[in-house]
Amino acid sequence: MTPGIDYNTYYERYIVLTGEGTIGNQLEKGLGETQSFFRNIPSEKHEYRYEEGKWTPKEILLHIVDTERVFAYRALQFARAENVVLKGFDQDEFANNAKPVDRSMDELLDEYTAVRQSTLLMAKSFSEETLKRRGEASGSSLSVTAALSIICGHEVHHTNIIKERYL
Repeated sequence: MTPGIDYNTYYERYIVLTGEGTIGNQLEKGLGETQSFFRNIPSEKHEYRYEEGKWTPKEILLHIVDTERVFAYRALQFARAENVVLKGFDQDEFANNAKPVDRSMDELLDEYTAVRQSTLLMAKSFSEETLKRRGEASGSSLSVTAALSIICGHEVHHTNIIKERYL
């Protein structure tokens, strides 16, 4: 584990994908890269599934947005309150109820951008002390820094999958 951050080992696969620099820098870099990546997916691939039951690129983008909202909320809770214990979330239930098929990629990217800008402003407001605060989510300890880092690595994870299996 990276010193100063605390997370369940399940999240290691995302943490290792985060870049160098401050969490603010990572969030900013991810914003530009993810916007560009999804804008350049050919429209005929927006609804493509490489296998039955797998998400489309539009569903993946909305999953990235939903996950960012969940982890940003966790970061906010841990930053502002003591002894916070939060339940987990079911990503499949979220995806099944999201229904992005009627939305354009541009609309989804607008939503992604708004959520990321909000997360970025929040993250930049946190002091070094605040970033080290912890709470519990999904039955495991999680620090504010880890929650924000997971957001960054999670989106890299999914863009890598799209590159490998969809394009």
